[in-house]
Amino acid sequence: MAWALADFSGYLAIDELYDGPFCVLSIVDNRTFKRLFYQVLDHDPTHEDMIAFFQRFQAVLQARQLTVRGITTDGSPLYPVAIQVVFGSVPHQICEFHILKDLNQAILRAVAQVRKQLAAQRPQLRRGRPTGAKRKLSQKRQRLQQKIADLFEYRYLFVQHHLSDRERAILQRITRGLPQLRTLRDIADEVYRLFDRRCRTDTALAKLARLRQRVQRFTQLSQVLKGLFSANVEKALTFLDDRLLGATSNAVERGNRRYRKMQKTVYRVRTYDHIVDRLALDLFREAAGQSRTSTLLLLHAERAGP
Repeated sequence: MAWALADFSGYLAIDELYDGPFCVLSIVDNRTFKRLFYQVLDHDPTHEDMIAFFQRFQAVLQARQLTVRGITTDGSPLYPVAIQVVFGSVPHQICEFHILKDLNQAILRAVAQVRKQLAAQRPQLRRGRPTGAKRKLSQKRQRLQQKIADLFEYRYLFVQHHLSDRERAILQRITRGLPQLRTLRDIADEVYRLFDRRCRTDTALAKLARLRQRVQRFTQLSQVLKGLFSANVEKALTFLDDRLLGATSNAVERGNRRYRKMQKTVYRVRTYDHIVDRLALDLFREAAGQSRTSTLLLLHAERAGP
């Protein structure tokens, strides 16, 4: 703990990880990427569990006269109340990545719905070479099938952050006759602009209000993008007023990904004691990382010679 808090930044990333009946709660420094605190539960966490977990960590900080300046979490409802009870009115940032992921998935579902509508419009023809009036129906079917294939192949263009001139030309071609899809892409661009670091939170909130008014004018769009009206979107813009506050919770997600990788190779880590022991070993691994790197560099330098 002394090593982990030696360069404590005050900015935390917090997340929970589920493994069967167990849940791992983790607190990581969002600037130094050091894991500071963890707890393994044998049940799904409740608000009382989160408050007790935060209170134990707060006691450790107070003993060293350290304070929390900002917290980044995902959109789970477990955190707001517990953070308010233990840490007070500290800035609480909802992970930008999770918000964009949910909105992008909604846009991709809307594109898939358009593909289904186009598939339903394809003329039904019997097998064999079309002749006479059926030839036009066959050509229409081929055009619709090609548009469906293009919308599937280039579906990533509707949610990709930056588009090249060639990609924009492709997007214009495959959305010809589908103005609702072009509107979806315009809205995706506006959503990305909300998280521009050059803005401040008040400016971004004003832009968000105008975007919501625009979406509400289209009944179908408002149903597809209902996540845009969530209060979590507003909390995801908190980081714009503090350049040190992490916009994402990637610092704690890195440890979770390492745990998931460990699950695939160490099959016996499925009991409460084994999970606790494995996390403790992981903490020691992080603490010894700097000295281990220094040793490797020294060995390589000695092998290389003068």
